[in-house]
Formats: sequence, C-alpha cells, structure tokens
Amino acid sequence: MANQIDTNKLKQAEAAASIAKDMITSAIEQSSANSTLASEALKQASNEVAQIQTLISQVQSQLQSPSSFSEE
Repeated sequence: MANQIDTNKLKQAEAAASIAKDMITSAIEQSSANSTLASEALKQASNEVAQIQTLISQVQSQLQSPSSFSEE
C-alpha cells in the first residue's frame, strides 16, 4: 500500500497560512500608525509559520517513512 497524505494536517497548514497572511497584512497596515501592533502581528505570523512548517514536516515524514511503504 502506498503512503497516504494526511489531508487534515495539510488543511490545518493551509488555515495557518491564511492566518499568517492576515497577520502580515495587518502588520503592513499598522506599520506607520502603531509599531507595537505591527510588531505583535508579525510575532503571531511567525508563530503561524512555525506551525505550518511542523505540519508540513509531519506529512513529509509520513510520505518518506519506509515502514509505511511495501512493494507489491
């Protein structure tokens, strides 16, 4: 059986990417008016990106795992 892609993790990564995009947009909009809010938005975006990286790494590991793969 071939390795399966965990679509739930990829959907979570997609949602986190959308949140990160919104945080970056907010940081850009706040950059001239309120640097504290802009900085906080960038911190949140960074956290979302870290979560995305973890989720994608987990899916990649699943796909590359030899124990999940058998030739028939």
